[in-house]
Amino acid sequence: MKSKLTWMLTPLLVLCMSFSFAQEKRISGVVTDQTGLPLPGVAVIVEGTTTGTQTDFDGNYTLNARVGQILRYSYLGQKTVTRTVGTANTMNVQMEEDAQALQEVVVQGYRNSTKEKSSIASVTINADESIQNRPNASFVQTLSGQVAGLNITTSTGQPGAASNVNLRGVTSINGNTQPLYIIDGVPVDEDNFRSLNPQDIASVSVLKDAGATAIYGNRGANGVIVIKTRQGNFNQGLQINYTGIMSFSTLQDNDYNLMDSQEQLTLEKLRGAGRGNTLTDAEIAAAPTFDWADYFFDTGLTQNHTLTLQSGSERATQFTSLGYFDQEGILQDSGLKRFSIRNNTTGKSENEKFNYGTNITINYSTSNEPNNIGSGAINRNYILGAYQSVPYITADDYTNGADLLSPLLFSNTPLFLIDRLRTFTRKEEEVKIIGSFQAGYQITDNLSANVTMSADYQNEIETEAEGPTSFNALLFGGAENPTSGYQDQVTVRQFSYNQVTSLNYNNTWGKHTLDAGVYSEYFKAHLRTFGFRENGLDPKTFFPGDGAGFIPTFLDPATGAVLFVDEPFATIRNAGLFSVFSQADYDYDGRYGITGTIRRDASYRFAGSNRYANFYSVAARWNIDNESWMENSIFDVLKLRASYGTSGNQRISGNTYFSAPDLTRNFFATGSGYGNNNSIFLSQIANTTLRWETVTQGNVGIDFELFNNRLRGSVDGYIKETSDLFQSTPVSAINAVTQLDANTGTLTNTGVDLTLNYNILNGGDDGVNLVLNFVGNYNKQELGDLPSEDGELIGTGRNGGKLFEYFTVRYAGVNPANGNLLFLDADGNVTENPDADTDRVWLDKNIYPDFNGSFGFNLDYKGFFLQTQFNYTLGVDRFDNDLAGFQNPDNIGQFRSSRDLLRAWTPDNRITDIPAYDAFNRAAVGSTRFLRNADFLRLRFASIGYNFPSRFLDGTGLTRLRVFGNAENLFTITEWRGFDAEALSNTSRLYPTPKTLSVGFELGF
Repeated sequence: MKSKLTWMLTPLLVLCMSFSFAQEKRISGVVTDQTGLPLPGVAVIVEGTTTGTQTDFDGNYTLNARVGQILRYSYLGQKTVTRTVGTANTMNVQMEEDAQALQEVVVQGYRNSTKEKSSIASVTINADESIQNRPNASFVQTLSGQVAGLNITTSTGQPGAASNVNLRGVTSINGNTQPLYIIDGVPVDEDNFRSLNPQDIASVSVLKDAGATAIYGNRGANGVIVIKTRQGNFNQGLQINYTGIMSFSTLQDNDYNLMDSQEQLTLEKLRGAGRGNTLTDAEIAAAPTFDWADYFFDTGLTQNHTLTLQSGSERATQFTSLGYFDQEGILQDSGLKRFSIRNNTTGKSENEKFNYGTNITINYSTSNEPNNIGSGAINRNYILGAYQSVPYITADDYTNGADLLSPLLFSNTPLFLIDRLRTFTRKEEEVKIIGSFQAGYQITDNLSANVTMSADYQNEIETEAEGPTSFNALLFGGAENPTSGYQDQVTVRQFSYNQVTSLNYNNTWGKHTLDAGVYSEYFKAHLRTFGFRENGLDPKTFFPGDGAGFIPTFLDPATGAVLFVDEPFATIRNAGLFSVFSQADYDYDGRYGITGTIRRDASYRFAGSNRYANFYSVAARWNIDNESWMENSIFDVLKLRASYGTSGNQRISGNTYFSAPDLTRNFFATGSGYGNNNSIFLSQIANTTLRWETVTQGNVGIDFELFNNRLRGSVDGYIKETSDLFQSTPVSAINAVTQLDANTGTLTNTGVDLTLNYNILNGGDDGVNLVLNFVGNYNKQELGDLPSEDGELIGTGRNGGKLFEYFTVRYAGVNPANGNLLFLDADGNVTENPDADTDRVWLDKNIYPDFNGSFGFNLDYKGFFLQTQFNYTLGVDRFDNDLAGFQNPDNIGQFRSSRDLLRAWTPDNRITDIPAYDAFNRAAVGSTRFLRNADFLRLRFASIGYNFPSRFLDGTGLTRLRVFGNAENLFTITEWRGFDAEALSNTSRLYPTPKTLSVGFELGF
C-alpha cells in the first residue's frame, strides 16, 4: 500500500514542482514618467524579497519573479506604483508625479526641500544624463554650459587641471572668486578635483541666490555647488555595473597661417637675418619643412574603467566603486593616472528613529605637469617650441645638450626643448582622502538632532629634477660648476575638518507647515610643507627622485666659491572658522512660503574687533498654479520667487584657506642700513580694521511649466553687489609705504539667468522623443568707490566701468604713405606719435563675457539616442599675443613667422593691414592692435549610442548593455585665430584644451 501511494504521489509532486518553477520567469518592461519619457534609475523591487533592479538610461528593466508576486516601482518625485505579476512577460509602467509636493528634492543649504516648496534659485543636474561617461578628468569641466549663470573656462589642456569658475560674475578683485564645493557634506578644495572619479557622482546642485547661500555665511559669497555621490537602495539585490571608455585627444586647429621653410628662409634672406641669409636659392628650395607642433603635440590616449557594486537590505545599503583612469596629455610629458575607491553606506534602526550614513573615497594619482607654460623661456616652455620654432630645423639636428652651447642661437629653441624633454622630470604624486559621517535621531515626531562630521586629507609629493648633463645645467652651471643640475622635492600635507551639529523641528497643522533648525559649525584646517633643493648632481649615479646622485657642499679650490649649497624650506599654516546660525521655513497651504536665515561667523584672518560678522537672508514664494482661479489654465506650474540677503568672503586675498593669514600684524625684517650696518626695517604695517568682503544679492525669479509639462523653464533677474573690496589704498608715505591693503570700493554684477526645455516630440517607447534645451546668462559689471581721486585705477578699472577694463592707446591701421602705424589720440585724432601718458583711453572692454550659455537637443528613438550641447560666449575681448609674435619682424631669423608678413607695406603695396618691416613706431606704445574679439560657438559635447532592449539580453546574464560614442570640442566657430578661444587669459603660449573623441560601453549584471 505504501509503495502504491508513493508511486501515485511522486508524479503529482513532480507536476507541482514543475508548475512552481515554470511560474518563475523573466519580467521586462519600460518605466516612463507622466509625459511618456523614459525614467532612468527607478527602483523595481519584488516585495518581500531582496530581489530588485534599477531601470537603465532608457527606462528598461529586467528581473526574475513568480506569478502572483508584487513588483514595487519607486522613484523620487513620483508616486510609488505596485503591479502584480501575471501571465505576461512584459510589464510597462507609467508613473505619476507626486502632486502632494512635486517631490523632487531640492538642496537648500543644510536642509532639503521639495521643488514646489523651494524659494531659492538653484539648479540640480542628474549625473546620469549630463556628467557620466565624459572624458574629462575633472567633473567641473563637464559642467561647462549646463547651468545658467555658471561660467566655466579652462585655460589649459593639462589633464586634471583646475578650471576657472564664476557664478553670476566675478565678486572680488584680489580675493577668492570660486564657489564653495561640498561633497557629501565635506567642504573641499575648489582647485583640485583631479583625484576624484566623476563616475561616482549622482547629482550636482548649484545654489545661486542669497536665499540659498546666506546660510553658508563666510563661504557662500560666490555661490555653492553641492555634489551628492551614489548610494545603494534598501531591499535591493546585488547589482554590478562596469563602464569602460577609450578616448583620443588631438590639438585643435588654428588660423595663424604659418610659413613653410622656403617662405621663412626667403624672408630671412630678404631681411639679412638668420640661416636664410647664408643660403643660396637652391639650398632654400631643398630645405625640409618640419612641423614642430606635430612633434611636441601628439594624440593623447585615455582609458577610463569603473566597476560599481550596490545592494541593500531592509535596514542598510551600500555602494562601492573602483576606478582606474589614465590620460595622456596631447603635449609631450603631460598626463594623469588615477586610482580611486569609494564606499558609501546608509542605515536605519528598526524603529527608524535613528539613521546614519558614511561616505569615504581614497584616491591616488600621479601627474606629469610641464612647468613654465605661458612663459617666454625658449629653453623651458614646450608650447613656445611647438608654435614658434623655425621649420627648417628638424628633430634629427639634436645631438646632446653640450653641442647646443656654442653657438648659442635662438633659432635652436626646439633643440633646447628636445634636450629638456630628455633630461627634465616633473612629477606629482597625490593621496587624497575625503570622508564624512552623518547621523540623525528622531527625538519626537517633530524634533530631531543631527550631526555631520567630515574631513578632507591631501598629501602631495612633487619631484622636479634637471639632469646634470642637460643643456640648462651646463648653460647655467658653467665651467666652474660642471656637475650642475638640481632636484627639488616638496611634500605638502593638508588636512581640514568640518562639523555641523543641528537641532531641527518640523510640524504641520492644518494648512500650516513649519520647518526650523539651529546649527553650529566648526572648521579647522592645517597645512604643513617641507622640501629642499639639491644643487649639484653626479651624472654617474643620478636618477630622478633618488638621492644617490647628490653632491655635498664644498669649496671650489680655484676660486674659493661655495658650490652646491642646498636649500631647505618648510611652512606651517593653520586656519579656523566658527559659526552659529538658524533657518526657518514656513508654508501656508502649498501656496505661500517664506524662509529666513541668520548666521554669525568668526574668522581667524581678522583682528578681534572685526573677527565676527553677521549674514542673513529672506526668501519668499507664491505658487500661483495652486490658486483655485488657475484651474484649467495652460500652466501646470507657475511660481514666483524673490530673495534678498548677504553672504561673506573672508578669503579676501589669494585662493586658499591659508593665504593672507597675518595682515592685521606688524612685521619687521633685518637687512643692511645706513653705513651698511645691520638694521631692522618695518616690512608690513598692520591693518587692524581689515574686515570681510560682503556680497549683498537680490533675486526675483519665475518657474513655469506649460502644455502638460512640455515647456519648462525658469527666469531669474539678480543684482549682486560686493562691498568693502580688498584692494590697495593710498596712505601717507611717512613710514616709507605708499599703499596699504584695505577694504574699500564696490563691485556690482547685474544680470538675468534663463533656462528652457521643450519636448517637441513625445513618441513614447516606440516613437521619437525630442527635447530642445537652452541655457543663457547676461551679466553686466560695474565698479564703484575706487580708492583714487579721479575714481580710476589702471589695471582695475574706473567708477561705473567694467572690472579689469582695458586702458590703452587705440590702433588705427597702417599709413599708406609710409607704412608706419597709425593711432588715435585721446581726442580721436589720427597720429603716428601717441603719448602713452595722455592718449590712453578706457575701451569699455574686458576679458569677461556679457552673454554665455548653451543650447542643444536630446533625441531618442527605440533605444537609439543622440545628444548635443553647443556652448556660446559673447562680449569677450582678448589680446592675441601669439599673433603679435608671429607678425613681429624682429623675430625673423629666430622664430617662425605668419604669412601675414608677406603682405607688409612696401612702396608697391600701400593698402594693407601689416606695417612696414622697419616702421619706426612699431614698438612705440602698447595699443589695441592685437586686441581681438574672442566670441565663439562651440560644439562642446555630442553623444550617440544605443541602449539594448532587455529582450535582447535574455539568457546572457546581463541586465544592461549600452554602447556610445562621444565628442568634446569637436569644432569651434570664432574670429579668434588661436588654438583655443575659450581660455580666460591674455597670456601667450598656453597649453590649449584638446578635441576629444570617445567610445565606450556599460554592462550591468
